[in-house]
Amino acid sequence: MIYCASMNTKSSAHYQRAYRQRLREQGLVKKEVWILPEHTKQLAVAEKQLRQRVVGNPSDQRAEALRSQSMDQHATWTTTALFEALQQSEFATSGLATLELIDGVEQSIHIQMHELGDLPIFLTVSGEQMIAEAVLWPATDVKDIAAFNDAVLRTHKYFPLSTISLDKVGDDDYYHMFGALSSASLLQNVILEIEVLGDNVIQATEGYAEYLHTDTANS
Repeated sequence: MIYCASMNTKSSAHYQRAYRQRLREQGLVKKEVWILPEHTKQLAVAEKQLRQRVVGNPSDQRAEALRSQSMDQHATWTTTALFEALQQSEFATSGLATLELIDGVEQSIHIQMHELGDLPIFLTVSGEQMIAEAVLWPATDVKDIAAFNDAVLRTHKYFPLSTISLDKVGDDDYYHMFGALSSASLLQNVILEIEVLGDNVIQATEGYAEYLHTDTANS
C-alpha cells in the first residue's frame, strides 16, 4: 500500500466533521434514502450530480462530458503524467483539491480534498494498476478488532469502488480504504475514483462509529 513519511494519520472522524461543516456552508441538506444494495454505486454518482448547481441544459452538459471522455483516452499513465493531467483538470483548477507530487522509492500524488475537510488521499501508478487510498484510523481506536473485522467483511461491498484493508505503518496497524483501477483509465474515471473514495471514507466513519472508542468517534 502507498505510504509516505509525511502522511497525516489523523482519524477520518476529524475530516468527517470538517466535511459536514462545509456541506452546511454550501447550503446542502442531508436526506435519508432507502435503496437496494446493488444500487449503491448509482446512488453515489447521483449524489455527486445533485450537489452541483445546474447551469444551462443538463442534457447538453452530459453530452459534452461524453465528448470530453472520448477525447481523453490515454495509453498508460505514469504517476508524473497523471499528476500533470490532474493539475490541469477542473478537479484541481476549480479549487476542489490541491495536489503535490511526492518523490520516493515509488512516486505518489498527495491529494488534499478541500470539500472533505482537507482529507488526504494518496494516488500512485504501478505497472498496469493505479491505487488511491486514505487512512481511516489506527487499529487501537477499535473497541473489538474481531467484531469490527467481521462487520467490515459483511458490509464493505456497500461502499462503491472502495475496499478496506489493514496495513502496517511503522510499528502500528492502521485501517485504510482504497480503490484500484487500470493505469490506462480515462482521466475522468480516475477523478471519479478519487471523489468516490473520499466520500466513502466519510461514510465509513459514520457507518462504523459504533465499533470505535467513543473518544475517537467523537474527537
